[in-house]
Amino acid sequence: MEILFVASEAVPYAKSGGLADVAGSLPKELLKLGHDISIVIPKYKEIKQELEYVTDFAIPMHGRTENCIIKKHIQKIGEKNLTTYFVDSAYYFNRDGMYCHPDEAERFAFFDKAVAHLVRTWNPKILHLNDWQTGPIAFLVKEQNQQKNIKVIYTIHNLEYNGRFNRGNIYHFGFSDADFTPDKFEFYGDFSFMKLGILYSDIVTTVSKTYAEEIQTERFGFGYDGLLREKAEKGKLVGIINGIDYEEYNPKSDVELVKNYDVNTVFDKQVNKKALQEEVKLPIKDVPLLAIISRVVHHKGIDILIESLNKVLENDVQVVMLGLGEEHYLNRFEYLKDKYPNKISVNEEFNPMLAKRIYAGSDIFLMPSIFEPCGLSQLISFRYGTVPITRSTGGLKDTVIGYLSNRENGNGFTFWRDRPEDFTEVIGKALKIYENEEEWNILRIRGMKEDHSWMSSAKEYEAVYEN
Repeated sequence: MEILFVASEAVPYAKSGGLADVAGSLPKELLKLGHDISIVIPKYKEIKQELEYVTDFAIPMHGRTENCIIKKHIQKIGEKNLTTYFVDSAYYFNRDGMYCHPDEAERFAFFDKAVAHLVRTWNPKILHLNDWQTGPIAFLVKEQNQQKNIKVIYTIHNLEYNGRFNRGNIYHFGFSDADFTPDKFEFYGDFSFMKLGILYSDIVTTVSKTYAEEIQTERFGFGYDGLLREKAEKGKLVGIINGIDYEEYNPKSDVELVKNYDVNTVFDKQVNKKALQEEVKLPIKDVPLLAIISRVVHHKGIDILIESLNKVLENDVQVVMLGLGEEHYLNRFEYLKDKYPNKISVNEEFNPMLAKRIYAGSDIFLMPSIFEPCGLSQLISFRYGTVPITRSTGGLKDTVIGYLSNRENGNGFTFWRDRPEDFTEVIGKALKIYENEEEWNILRIRGMKEDHSWMSSAKEYEAVYEN
């Protein structure tokens, strides 16, 4: 099948979160399955690869014209080529930072109109759109271009970030006031990029089966739950769990590690643990090392986490935290660091190399998310033999099986209610089991043996495309 995969970021070019991992990994697996697939993303300033010119054209932008230049870069995947196209505009994308600019709606309106132009020219069979930045493309292709033959798949990676802007932003698309109605563009008085993606796509997918159910509820639907229930009733809402790149995340060959290991040499994690303790300036001692790698924001369960750590750090444990986010949460981590200077290391940065060393050197991974569409961190933890403790929501519920209630199949520790005392309790129980080296080794090897690669997920997407 001819597939055009559209996202706002993709590795190895530009990344701010898990979407980039998906956009960089899933197309590679679909290419291996024999499909003709290309990727389209914006050309951000921080993209350093040498790109090849393809074409350029003018795009009308609310009273003026902006030039759009299309460039490309080719990755060799085995014997095949994976082409990524870049929508380039010095005016919209040659600036520091990928997101959070005052003209965000206008920037991605330009990107969407450029992609719609390419779709009209290339006419792929499948158009796979991702997250709010690409939502209006579904309308532009189906309604403005009248390309009804093209099937549009729209994947929601995180409904909380839904591209909701004031009404005036419809004019960047050239949309009419007559279309600003509840059955089209209007969303509680505003204009929503996400709504157009949901409304005008043939199929909506999201990144885990449980999250597909949760977003149909008022609590996790962010106002879109009614629209999503309608999709579900028509059989047009599908949950497919994400995977991770098993070549990138491989403790046996990861160049970031002090000592490589696999399921047969998992005790070599201890070498990485000592190296990590030294790197993050914690005392080198044989105590449970708990890891946090996260955006430091509310929905990641940071309130639960910090309240729980106040109790957990009274034990003979160590904690290493890596992440950026809201200042008031970071200040609370700094308070814990002052209170327990030899027990917690706070690293306020985005550092993928250090993240790998933390996965490899830690014993336990903490992830008490309020909601989690899929979650990649728990999957990476499994890969590196680090046992996750998670709240049973979204993709965490779909991938982490509680060991306390299922000794035969359990691969981690889970809790249900979003309360610090519940999280503290399950951490305590995990620490007790950690004391039994033989039992703990069985648990972490069980996680390492699981297959969370992209291939199985790619086959599910392939089935959606074929359907």
